Amino acid sequence: MEGSMKRRTLLKVIVLGDSGVGKTSLMNQYVYKKFSQQYKATIGADFVTKELQIDDKLVTLQIWDTAGQERFQSLGAAFYRGADCCILVFDVNVHRSFETLQNWHDEFLKQADPTDPDIFPFVLLGNKIDIDGGSSRKVSDKKAREWCASRGNIPYFETSAKEDNNVDEAFLAAAKTALTNEREQVSIYYHQGISETVSEVEQGGGCAC
Repeated sequence: MEGSMKRRTLLKVIVLGDSGVGKTSLMNQYVYKKFSQQYKATIGADFVTKELQIDDKLVTLQIWDTAGQERFQSLGAAFYRGADCCILVFDVNVHRSFETLQNWHDEFLKQADPTDPDIFPFVLLGNKIDIDGGSSRKVSDKKAREWCASRGNIPYFETSAKEDNNVDEAFLAAAKTALTNEREQVSIYYHQGISETVSEVEQGGGCAC
Protein backbone atom coordinates (compact mmCIF):
# COMPACT_ATOMS: atom_id res chain seq x y z
CA MET A 1 0.00 0.00 0.00
CA GLU A 2 2.76 2.38 0.98
CA GLY A 3 4.56 1.75 -2.31
CA SER A 4 1.48 2.62 -4.34
CA MET A 5 0.94 5.83 -2.37
CA LYS A 6 4.45 6.93 -3.26
CA ARG A 7 3.62 6.59 -6.94
CA ARG A 8 0.43 8.65 -6.70
CA THR A 9 0.62 11.74 -8.87
CA LEU A 10 -1.65 14.76 -8.69
CA LEU A 11 -2.27 16.42 -12.05
CA LYS A 12 -4.03 19.74 -12.36
CA VAL A 13 -5.97 20.08 -15.62
CA ILE A 14 -7.65 23.34 -16.66
CA VAL A 15 -10.64 23.29 -19.05
CA LEU A 16 -11.06 26.50 -21.08
CA GLY A 17 -13.36 27.77 -23.81
CA ASP A 18 -16.27 30.10 -24.48
CA SER A 19 -19.46 29.99 -22.43
CA GLY A 20 -21.88 27.29 -23.52
CA VAL A 21 -19.42 25.03 -25.37
CA GLY A 22 -20.05 22.22 -22.85
CA LYS A 23 -17.05 22.37 -20.50
CA THR A 24 -19.05 21.50 -17.37
CA SER A 25 -21.07 18.83 -19.21
CA LEU A 26 -17.88 17.13 -20.40
CA MET A 27 -16.48 17.10 -16.87
CA ASN A 28 -19.73 15.79 -15.37
CA GLN A 29 -19.93 13.07 -17.99
CA TYR A 30 -16.32 12.06 -17.40
CA VAL A 31 -16.40 12.04 -13.59
CA TYR A 32 -20.04 11.25 -12.74
CA LYS A 33 -21.40 9.74 -16.00
CA LYS A 34 -24.23 12.27 -15.92
CA PHE A 35 -25.57 14.72 -18.49
CA SER A 36 -28.09 17.53 -17.95
CA GLN A 37 -29.97 19.37 -20.71
CA GLN A 38 -30.24 22.45 -18.50
CA TYR A 39 -27.52 25.02 -18.95
CA LYS A 40 -26.20 26.76 -15.88
CA ALA A 41 -23.27 29.14 -16.28
CA THR A 42 -20.24 28.42 -14.13
CA ILE A 43 -19.47 31.29 -11.76
CA GLY A 44 -15.77 31.79 -11.15
CA ALA A 45 -14.19 28.34 -11.03
CA ASP A 46 -14.85 24.91 -9.61
CA PHE A 47 -13.05 21.59 -9.74
CA VAL A 48 -13.78 17.86 -9.66
CA THR A 49 -11.38 14.98 -9.12
CA LYS A 50 -11.04 11.60 -10.78
CA GLU A 51 -8.69 8.76 -9.86
CA LEU A 52 -7.22 6.59 -12.59
CA GLN A 53 -4.29 4.31 -13.21
CA ILE A 54 -1.84 4.92 -16.04
CA ASP A 55 0.76 2.17 -16.39
CA ASP A 56 1.99 1.65 -12.81
CA LYS A 57 1.05 5.13 -11.64
CA LEU A 58 -1.99 6.07 -9.59
CA VAL A 59 -3.10 9.43 -10.88
CA THR A 60 -5.51 11.91 -9.33
CA LEU A 61 -6.81 14.31 -11.95
CA GLN A 62 -7.92 17.61 -10.49
CA ILE A 63 -10.02 19.10 -13.30
CA TRP A 64 -10.77 22.81 -13.08
CA ASP A 65 -13.84 24.25 -14.76
CA THR A 66 -13.53 27.98 -15.32
CA ALA A 67 -16.21 30.43 -16.37
CA GLY A 68 -16.21 31.22 -20.07
CA GLN A 69 -17.51 34.74 -19.56
CA GLU A 70 -14.89 37.38 -20.18
CA ARG A 71 -15.71 39.20 -16.96
CA PHE A 72 -14.30 36.25 -15.01
CA GLN A 73 -11.06 36.00 -16.95
CA SER A 74 -9.31 38.22 -14.40
CA LEU A 75 -9.64 35.32 -11.95
CA GLY A 76 -7.22 33.45 -14.19
CA ALA A 77 -3.77 33.58 -12.65
CA ALA A 78 -4.65 31.89 -9.36
CA PHE A 79 -6.52 29.06 -11.08
CA TYR A 80 -4.07 28.51 -13.92
CA ARG A 81 -0.93 28.43 -11.79
CA GLY A 82 0.52 24.97 -11.23
CA ALA A 83 -1.46 23.47 -14.12
CA ASP A 84 -0.07 20.36 -15.81
CA CYS A 85 -2.30 20.39 -18.90
CA CYS A 86 -4.90 22.63 -20.52
CA ILE A 87 -7.96 21.30 -22.36
CA LEU A 88 -9.39 23.79 -24.88
CA VAL A 89 -13.03 23.24 -25.85
CA PHE A 90 -15.10 24.65 -28.71
CA ASP A 91 -18.55 23.88 -30.09
CA VAL A 92 -18.30 22.46 -33.64
CA ASN A 93 -21.65 24.18 -34.39
CA VAL A 94 -20.51 27.67 -33.34
CA HIS A 95 -17.70 29.10 -35.44
CA ARG A 96 -17.08 31.95 -33.02
CA SER A 97 -16.10 29.47 -30.27
CA PHE A 98 -13.42 28.12 -32.63
CA GLU A 99 -12.16 31.60 -33.52
CA THR A 100 -11.57 32.49 -29.87
CA LEU A 101 -9.41 29.38 -29.18
CA GLN A 102 -6.19 31.26 -29.86
CA ASN A 103 -7.18 33.88 -27.28
CA TRP A 104 -7.80 31.19 -24.65
CA HIS A 105 -4.53 29.47 -25.59
CA ASP A 106 -2.48 32.68 -25.31
CA GLU A 107 -4.26 33.89 -22.18
CA PHE A 108 -3.59 30.57 -20.46
CA LEU A 109 0.14 30.69 -21.21
CA LYS A 110 0.28 34.30 -20.04
CA GLN A 111 -1.51 33.60 -16.74
CA ALA A 112 -0.06 30.14 -15.97
CA ASP A 113 3.45 31.22 -16.95
CA PRO A 114 4.76 27.65 -17.44
CA THR A 115 8.49 26.94 -17.35
CA ASP A 116 8.60 26.06 -21.06
CA PRO A 117 5.54 27.41 -22.93
CA ASP A 118 6.62 25.78 -26.21
CA ILE A 119 6.17 22.24 -24.87
CA PHE A 120 3.32 22.85 -22.42
CA PRO A 121 0.62 20.21 -23.11
CA PHE A 122 -2.71 21.23 -24.61
CA VAL A 123 -5.57 19.00 -25.82
CA LEU A 124 -8.35 20.31 -28.10
CA LEU A 125 -11.95 19.07 -27.95
CA GLY A 126 -14.54 19.81 -30.63
CA ASN A 127 -17.74 19.23 -28.64
CA LYS A 128 -21.46 18.77 -29.43
CA ILE A 129 -20.93 16.61 -32.52
CA ASP A 130 -24.33 14.98 -31.77
CA ILE A 131 -26.42 18.08 -32.53
CA ASP A 132 -28.76 17.66 -35.53
CA GLY A 133 -26.83 14.58 -36.56
CA GLY A 134 -23.94 16.84 -37.58
CA SER A 135 -25.95 18.92 -40.07
CA SER A 136 -25.52 22.14 -38.02
CA ARG A 137 -21.77 21.80 -38.02
CA LYS A 138 -19.75 24.94 -38.79
CA VAL A 139 -16.18 23.78 -38.06
CA SER A 140 -14.83 20.79 -39.98
CA ASP A 141 -12.64 18.07 -38.54
CA LYS A 142 -9.97 19.07 -41.09
CA LYS A 143 -9.98 22.71 -40.00
CA ALA A 144 -9.63 21.77 -36.33
CA ARG A 145 -6.77 19.37 -37.08
CA GLU A 146 -4.97 22.01 -39.13
CA TRP A 147 -5.23 24.40 -36.16
CA CYS A 148 -3.70 21.72 -33.91
CA ALA A 149 -0.94 20.83 -36.40
CA SER A 150 0.17 24.46 -36.66
CA ARG A 151 0.56 24.61 -32.88
CA GLY A 152 2.88 21.71 -32.27
CA ASN A 153 0.47 18.85 -33.09
CA ILE A 154 -1.98 19.31 -30.22
CA PRO A 155 -4.06 16.12 -29.76
CA TYR A 156 -7.62 16.61 -31.09
CA PHE A 157 -10.83 14.78 -30.12
CA GLU A 158 -14.38 15.21 -31.39
CA THR A 159 -16.71 14.72 -28.43
CA SER A 160 -20.31 14.62 -27.31
CA ALA A 161 -20.93 15.05 -23.60
CA LYS A 162 -24.56 14.10 -24.18
CA GLU A 163 -23.79 10.81 -25.96
CA ASP A 164 -20.60 10.16 -23.96
CA ASN A 165 -18.65 10.03 -27.20
CA ASN A 166 -14.84 10.15 -26.88
CA VAL A 167 -15.04 11.82 -23.45
CA ASP A 168 -12.99 9.23 -21.53
CA GLU A 169 -10.46 9.04 -24.35
CA ALA A 170 -9.98 12.82 -24.38
CA PHE A 171 -9.38 13.16 -20.65
CA LEU A 172 -7.10 10.11 -20.63
CA ALA A 173 -5.04 11.71 -23.40
CA ALA A 174 -4.82 14.90 -21.33
CA ALA A 175 -3.62 12.89 -18.31
CA LYS A 176 -1.02 10.98 -20.35
CA THR A 177 0.24 14.15 -22.02
CA ALA A 178 0.53 15.87 -18.64
CA LEU A 179 2.35 12.85 -17.18
CA THR A 180 4.86 12.83 -20.03
CA ASN A 181 5.50 16.53 -19.53
CA GLU A 182 5.76 16.01 -15.77
CA ARG A 183 8.43 13.34 -16.24
CA GLU A 184 10.43 15.68 -18.45
CA GLN A 185 10.61 18.33 -15.74
CA VAL A 186 9.92 16.34 -12.60
CA SER A 187 12.13 18.37 -10.27
CA ILE A 188 10.53 21.64 -11.36
CA TYR A 189 7.06 20.08 -10.99
CA TYR A 190 7.60 18.92 -7.43
CA HIS A 191 9.07 22.20 -6.27
CA GLN A 192 6.63 24.54 -7.95
CA GLY A 193 3.51 22.63 -8.92
CA ILE A 194 2.40 20.06 -6.42
CA SER A 195 2.75 22.31 -3.39
CA GLU A 196 0.09 24.58 -4.87
CA THR A 197 -2.33 21.92 -6.05
CA VAL A 198 -2.14 19.28 -3.32
CA SER A 199 -5.52 18.67 -1.73
CA GLU A 200 -6.32 19.41 1.91
CA VAL A 201 -6.84 15.71 2.58
CA GLU A 202 -3.36 14.84 1.40
CA GLN A 203 -1.91 17.82 3.27
CA GLY A 204 -3.64 16.68 6.43
CA GLY A 205 -2.40 13.13 5.94
CA GLY A 206 1.18 14.28 5.95
CA CYS A 207 0.86 16.54 8.97
CA ALA A 208 2.88 15.68 12.05
CA CYS A 209 0.90 17.95 14.35
